Amino acid sequence: MNVAGTGTPTALAGIGTDIARVDRIAAAYNRHGERFARRILGEHELPVFERRKSRDPQRGIRYLATRFAAKEAFSKAIGLGMHSPMSWRQMEVINAPGGKPQVWLNEPLASWYAARFGAAHVSVSDEKDMVTAFVVVETQSAPRQQESS
Repeated sequence: MNVAGTGTPTALAGIGTDIARVDRIAAAYNRHGERFARRILGEHELPVFERRKSRDPQRGIRYLATRFAAKEAFSKAIGLGMHSPMSWRQMEVINAPGGKPQVWLNEPLASWYAARFGAAHVSVSDEKDMVTAFVVVETQSAPRQQESS
């Protein structure tokens, strides 16, 4: 479920941020290999990781680190931390055709989220040594009032 939001913004429901050291993510990946990537990345993110890693291993690790940070930030914004129904693979960051990162949710998190929140916005940034992610979650849109005749 894409929760990027296309309508009029609503009120702020939550914010989350995370900063991660790239060497920490690289160490975990080196220690656990592909199993670590499969634990963190969702089905849409894994192929992107593999492509980036095959062209430039450091770029692949930075991609993995940005997704790690985004998932941490999102878990903070929705107030759950890494507790059910939030888990690493339930939330993905998918780039739109123009490159803008968007939040994609898988079940059961998607249903839980839809019952409580509106649009979600994510920003990720990476440098050689550090990555950061920032997430804003909106409230649900208020139902439109019918005008009486």
